[in-house]
Amino acid sequence: MSDEILFAEDTEEEEFGSSARWKVLIVDDEPEVHAVTKLALGDFVFQDRSLEFISAHNGQEAMQMFREHNDIAVVLLDVVMETDDAGLKVADFIRNDLHNHFTRIILRTGQPGQAPERDVIINYDINDYKSKTELTAQKLFTVVISALRSYRDINSIEENRKGLEKIISGSADLFSILSLENFIEGIVQQLGSILGGTEGAVYLTAAVAGPKPFESNDSRELYVFTGKGAYENKEGEKLEQVITGAELASCKKAYQNKCLVFENEYLVAYCGSKSQTGSLLYMSGLPRALNESDKRLVEIFSQNVQVAFDNVMLTKEIEDTQKEVIERIGLAMEHYFGVGKHIQRMVKICDVIGRHAGLSQAELNTLCLAVPLHDIGKVKLPNDIAIDIGELDGEEWETLSSYAEIGYNLLKDSNRPIIKTAALIARDHYEYWNGNGYPQGKSGSNIHIFCRITSLADAFDTLYSKKERDIKQVVEIIKSQKGLQFDPNLVDILLTNIEEIEQIIQNLPDDGNTAIERTI
Repeated sequence: MSDEILFAEDTEEEEFGSSARWKVLIVDDEPEVHAVTKLALGDFVFQDRSLEFISAHNGQEAMQMFREHNDIAVVLLDVVMETDDAGLKVADFIRNDLHNHFTRIILRTGQPGQAPERDVIINYDINDYKSKTELTAQKLFTVVISALRSYRDINSIEENRKGLEKIISGSADLFSILSLENFIEGIVQQLGSILGGTEGAVYLTAAVAGPKPFESNDSRELYVFTGKGAYENKEGEKLEQVITGAELASCKKAYQNKCLVFENEYLVAYCGSKSQTGSLLYMSGLPRALNESDKRLVEIFSQNVQVAFDNVMLTKEIEDTQKEVIERIGLAMEHYFGVGKHIQRMVKICDVIGRHAGLSQAELNTLCLAVPLHDIGKVKLPNDIAIDIGELDGEEWETLSSYAEIGYNLLKDSNRPIIKTAALIARDHYEYWNGNGYPQGKSGSNIHIFCRITSLADAFDTLYSKKERDIKQVVEIIKSQKGLQFDPNLVDILLTNIEEIEQIIQNLPDDGNTAIERTI
């Protein structure tokens, strides 16, 4: 029996039950071609997916079908329809207007002379060219199989390309994270982007430093470092306390075998690096079962997670050390000048004012680390001048004023951002908003906001720490200097948050009698 295609009467399209079907667009102005194509491919199945036929009878209809369907796998495209080159215009529209380079285009023509194969292949991005007279049922089957394989492989390559882009982008974002608070959010965001979202996540490690430090004699003992969703506020708890059952078994398997474990609704990824014994990333509530491409991407991603974690921990260690050194210098100055816990309170007050003034977290960190050195210049002044609260004569005032420049000169040569900020604050925190301060007579926004915040915090705490003044008196004095000594906007912020600031002072009372420096 011949396998040549025979045109027959149009019949009702067979309905397929599967929702996952390959879309095939038939474009031809002859109804018989649509009917016989559906008949010839009616029982076609490739990779457990049947075909879904879409019909168009001219070039304009074909273009509209492509606008409505972005997942057409194969188009069987007639060349000569309403015009001699209608099919070629459709092919050009697919590739150059829609920039669709995935759909496989098979040209079918009953008049090869109208569009010579050599010219069409050279000038148009098509995938096959067949004359209707040579296209038997078997050849049509072979052509469609070949086209679908190409479509599948191209989509697989594209999926992997997009996944790798996400891996590169995600890894870059992780390595830019410098705070523990943002670490798990970064992981969840990037891995969720790759997988389509998750509900809960927890990062478990054997490290002994974290938001809530924990200790273990067994380096293989895992603790929650940070979590999201159902695992929030679990820091410091053991693995067995937060994950149980089959999920716990999967976690132990992944850690012991240094591998990834994938299940229908969760995954466990071992994250290893040279500097740590390794950690686990557990993610629950996956939106779908992971395919092989997903698993490869998770594996690549997990290799970078621990390195990013090490980076965060190293940054934290450096910052903590830096902070402690500066705080100890500040505490030594407090003791030397007898100002009680003035510097400790100032740091917290600056944080409140700066936060409400719109400083970023990085700016707040820099400000609060630099503030303890605001009076570093006083170390070169006579002690009785530095703490005198009475009236000073002209010579004494000139001597006291000079300590701003002294502090700046002590710190200015550093290339470290925090020390450079401290140098600026040491020099300019006694500049006045109206230009009547010292040492350079700066005014308004020409005074760095760090210095304006420090000046206000310094003055408020100094005034309030004097036992003979109550909060109302202090507020009135600060108000009287609004727009004169202090930035009006910052004064408004301080007064709006006065209860929080007053609580800071009450929580850090001075011990015994302390001398108070001149501020206003």
